[in-house]
Amino acid sequence: MATDGRASGGITVRGGRRPGFIYEDLGDWVRGMGVCAAAGVFMAFVNAFDFEGASLTRRLIYWVPLMMVGGVMGTAVARAVFRSTWAAERPLLGAAAVALLLTVPLTVVVWAATTVFLGLPWRPQNMVYFVLPVGMVSAVMTGIGYLVDRRPRETHVAPEGSPPPRFLDRLPLKLKGSEIFAVEAEDHYLRIHTDRGSDLILMRLSDAVGELAGIEGAQTHRSWWVAKDAVVGVERGDGRAVFELKNGLKAPVSRTYARALRAEGWY
Repeated sequence: MATDGRASGGITVRGGRRPGFIYEDLGDWVRGMGVCAAAGVFMAFVNAFDFEGASLTRRLIYWVPLMMVGGVMGTAVARAVFRSTWAAERPLLGAAAVALLLTVPLTVVVWAATTVFLGLPWRPQNMVYFVLPVGMVSAVMTGIGYLVDRRPRETHVAPEGSPPPRFLDRLPLKLKGSEIFAVEAEDHYLRIHTDRGSDLILMRLSDAVGELAGIEGAQTHRSWWVAKDAVVGVERGDGRAVFELKNGLKAPVSRTYARALRAEGWY
């Protein structure tokens, strides 16, 4: 991952990836709560927890609010977890930590809601029966949140006085000192596009993006990283966007990353 970071609503994001279960603006909240409500409807229809004799309406009243409360709690836990550097640099492990930590308070909430829903005696020892199912639901919902808002890996200008990007040391001799426009993956090689032409090196794109920290840019496609300053125009067609670079090169923008790049002001 890139060593640079940026702030997103108070959350420091490494590599430009902000997990989808961290809701920042109204659009995030609407989308996130919609997913939680839909999950609640599903749980009611399949009669999760096997509430014998409970009508569909009663099950909906139980599950939909409970799943939405879980979404709010999940966001709170995610905000706390992703303030740490290790989670921001390892979002998959961070998501696993969110699911694990969320299980504890959510188990208490589910136990209390179920006790009220079924009119059972208040016996805290019964919480143990909820730990496993709540943990499974937390893991599934956190996984959905992790995948629902895919964002490109980004690199950013380094603070003044920082060493130059490590990737510059890998440039072939004829490209030394050139301005990097884009890096394109070709099988096991990378084609480096610059103002002095292009050349190939043996390297993975994921590793290259990590070493490009210090140059403002982003992965626009699974096979492309593009420097933001190199973009001079954008073409759209068939629902897709293509960046036009200074040297006339066309760099594709995947639908996966288009929304995030547009929100970042790339086009």
